[in-house]
Amino acid sequence: MGIILHVLLVFSVLIAIFAVSTKNLLNSVIAMSVFSASFVIIFIVLQAPDVALVEAVVATGITTGFFVITLNKLEGVK
Repeated sequence: MGIILHVLLVFSVLIAIFAVSTKNLLNSVIAMSVFSASFVIIFIVLQAPDVALVEAVVATGITTGFFVITLNKLEGVK
């Protein structure tokens, strides 16, 4: 379990760096969704299914949806 957890944490850090450093906002939102999904897997590995479920619903689902809707509305402003 230790090696899997370390690989997932390194993957999460790399995805977070990509999300912050990219210039395209949609790529950043997708990267943050992948970041949240990786934390869902980390919580499952750590045997915290209730926290994983909340992370999956709130961070991966609702927040990503709000960001995508906001980006679509902002494209009309430009």
